[in-house]
Amino acid sequence: MNTDNYLNIKTFLLPNVTLIAVSKTKPIHAILNLYNTGERNFGENRVQELIEKYEYLPKDIHWHLIGHLQTNKVKFIAPFVHLIHSVDSFKLLEEINKQAGKNKRIINCLLQIYIAKEDTKFGFSFEEAEQLMYSEELKNLTNIKIVGLMGMATNTEKTEQIRAEFKSLAAFFNKHKNFQFSIFNLQFLSMGMSSDYQIAIEEGSNMIRVGSLIFGER
Repeated sequence: MNTDNYLNIKTFLLPNVTLIAVSKTKPIHAILNLYNTGERNFGENRVQELIEKYEYLPKDIHWHLIGHLQTNKVKFIAPFVHLIHSVDSFKLLEEINKQAGKNKRIINCLLQIYIAKEDTKFGFSFEEAEQLMYSEELKNLTNIKIVGLMGMATNTEKTEQIRAEFKSLAAFFNKHKNFQFSIFNLQFLSMGMSSDYQIAIEEGSNMIRVGSLIFGER
């Protein structure tokens, strides 16, 4: 773990920006080292790995599921997950709502928006997300709360392309952030990772997901 990098990132961040330390593939002791510096937000992208780490690590950690989530695996994380970043279909939202109800919880979610020029990424289009936000079906899901949006830029060295993709998501976020009802309140714009978090923050991100700069390359 690179403690200096972690502290430098924390120093760079504005008070309103939340850092998610992406701990996927990293061992328990590395997470504990960061936990002992005061970090409480950790991100995992595989359900099985997340469950195993949850069992071993302190229970005041806020676990973020940041990877693609299959509906048949929601039940395993529903009892404890803090925030699901990667909601990319209404079907998945329905399942999260169902499992949250079984656990007598309300699970916070981010809608994943597809902004990259890559086929490997998931997410709603802007049009699909807008239709969902204003749909009657969404209002029936009383055990979830949509608290923000998430997007991943194209994996490229073209900074202007990255900036344009982040800018498009920020504009969409700002367009809809004042639309609120009981289960819908956009607070978080989650965009930016190790390679592009500074651009993301410049374009309005208030939640970044950083792994390799903190824990080293995988």
